[in-house]
Formats: sequence, structure tokens, C-alpha cells
Amino acid sequence: QVQLVESGGGLVQAGGSLGLSCAASGRTFSSLAMGWFRQAPGKAREFVAVISGSGGNTVYANSVKGRFTISRDNSKNTVYLQMNFLKPEDTALYYCAARSGTTAFTAAGSYDYWGQGTQVTVSS
Repeated sequence: QVQLVESGGGLVQAGGSLGLSCAASGRTFSSLAMGWFRQAPGKAREFVAVISGSGGNTVYANSVKGRFTISRDNSKNTVYLQMNFLKPEDTALYYCAARSGTTAFTAAGSYDYWGQGTQVTVSS
């Protein structure tokens, strides 16, 4: 079993930045691909960014490419999402997810473990 705890959400003005963290426990962290997903009210959960177990491969949704950066520190069992140039449409509950395998897939159904989510609100 893997436990995931997100932190770092909050309220920010459009154009600002926020950093999210997700601490994992319960499994060798480098054996897990990790991802960030988000869900806005009334909308389906959507892929934001994923990273392979080694950190060597990352994939981003087109809507965040060039603005968000996913990274991981396997010595700290933590994955990060740095969000810059935030827009009101980035407002959502952001979830950290882990899958048993090192390949970073973008489909939410590929992920076995989920955090509770952290709210990000971007005001215009």
C-alpha cells in the first residue's frame, strides 16, 4: 500500500505561482511512476503531468506545457509540481497519484494510489 499526502495548495492571483508537493510512503519510491491530476467543479478529472520512476521522462498536458514543471526527489520520496503563470482556468482540486511501475502513463485509470487532493484557486 502507498500513502500520498499533498501540500502547497492555496489562493493566488492570475499570473502568479504555486508549488505543490506530494510525499509518498509505503513502497520504494523510485519503483513508482507519479502523476498530478486535477478536477474542477462539474468537470471530469484530467491529467496534468506525469513523471517516470527515475525522473527521466515527463509528459505534460497541452494546457499546462511551458507553465508547469513536474519533478521528483527520490531521496525524499517526494514529487513536486511547480506552477507558474497561473490562469483562472487552472482552478481545481489537484491530486497526486502513484502507479506500481516506472513508466509514466497519462491515463488516470493507470494509477493505483491517490492522495486526498489540495485545492488551487486562481483569481482573475
